[in-house]
Amino acid sequence: MKKATLLLAFFVLALCKTFAQEAKYVFYFIGDGMGVNQVLGTELYRGELEGKIGIVPLSFTQFPYSTVATTFSATNKVTDSAAAGTALATGNKTKNGAIGMLKDLSTPVNSVAVWAKESGMRVGIATSVSVDHATPAAFYAHEAGRGSYYEIGKDLYEAGFDFYAGSDFLDPTNNGEAGAEDLYSLAQKNGYVIARGYKDYLKKCKKADKMILFQTEKASEADRTAIPYAIDRKKDDLTLQEITRSAINFLTKKEDKGFFLMVEGGKIDWACHSNDAATAFHEVMDFDNAIKVAYEFYSQHPDETLIVITADHETGGFVLGTGEYDLNLQALKNQKVSENGFTRIVNRLRAKTNNQVSWEQIQLALKDNFGFWDTVALSEKQENRLKKVYEKSLKNQQMKMEKSEYAQDEPIAAEAKRILDEIAMTGWTSGGHSAGYVPVFAIGAGADLFQGRIDNTEIPGKIAKAAGYTHK
Repeated sequence: MKKATLLLAFFVLALCKTFAQEAKYVFYFIGDGMGVNQVLGTELYRGELEGKIGIVPLSFTQFPYSTVATTFSATNKVTDSAAAGTALATGNKTKNGAIGMLKDLSTPVNSVAVWAKESGMRVGIATSVSVDHATPAAFYAHEAGRGSYYEIGKDLYEAGFDFYAGSDFLDPTNNGEAGAEDLYSLAQKNGYVIARGYKDYLKKCKKADKMILFQTEKASEADRTAIPYAIDRKKDDLTLQEITRSAINFLTKKEDKGFFLMVEGGKIDWACHSNDAATAFHEVMDFDNAIKVAYEFYSQHPDETLIVITADHETGGFVLGTGEYDLNLQALKNQKVSENGFTRIVNRLRAKTNNQVSWEQIQLALKDNFGFWDTVALSEKQENRLKKVYEKSLKNQQMKMEKSEYAQDEPIAAEAKRILDEIAMTGWTSGGHSAGYVPVFAIGAGADLFQGRIDNTEIPGKIAKAAGYTHK
């Protein structure tokens, strides 16, 4: 009798433990381009700002479980965001460029977001770039090519998730093709309310059954591809924190079914494509601020919430240390705008002076935005490099824009950023992706599944196991 009682007690305890570990609320954060050194570099930078050798941790790096993941695609040792997004979303390797399809480019595969929906959860997909970009699209779309933005937009409605957020649609009219119904009209037909900015969301969310949150129309007229970099942000700009807070608010209203929410910090990657260390660090910190919003929710529901943070790939081959056994990351605090932000400043000077920008005007702009000659000392060689670029691109107007994956910038902006990165003793091996490990961090129900080196394809299955999703 005593033995039977003990066995029953053990069974009940095991059963309770099983139920306690199931995640009712799942947050899946993806820092696009955020390799190990992007994270460590940000923490070292924060440490230097406090005047010490060492780190000031980001919130998510203090989560109890952490590991690294490999990222190669089915066809390339170095993945792109479409194949990596598909791996992180569906658990399948695919060809670079494919969204939610196997490498045969004809077999669709469903994502963990779909598994969540089919398991009765509410679902949100959010990003700091356009909602039809590769990583968010991998969770709801099935297209052979990541550039099929209009078709991806239609797939968004086909998936029918509860909440989407990003800067905007990249191609809402199918390049103006006659007879193509624009994606904004399709929103209403499919039961979605579009909110423009956080304040507009607050006005519309209560009456909406399904929601799409975009930045304001004015912001999209300036740049529909993404919300502004954190380092360039103005007062009324939509932020990834606001997007995350809105998603939680919307997914928990009405009956509490539980939810799955993917949030992408998309512009870490863009800054790294531009080899812009200061901007990348600010994007990682901004990403961390969005994760803090999720952590607030976790603190209220610790036994039912899982938060997983990872990246789709590393971008730029980012290096901490360029020969000397030291770093000078604190120099980066003097950079007040992104490389692209400084390009806009130079463009305004061009317009103001009818393309007759003086060296003195450029010097003042460089002082104000990079700290050169003021708090950041330049060598004679570095100053001559800036003058040479000025004379070629602004004085003699022999200008060729410097191109990266997502930007075209003034040569003087690119050179200033390069010099400051050199002074900080950071380096870059390319303007593209690398095959480097990406970090994985987890906390909450089922977080113990994220241990030991893993491949990116394992992550959605582990999330599904933690949350009890049935997937095929």
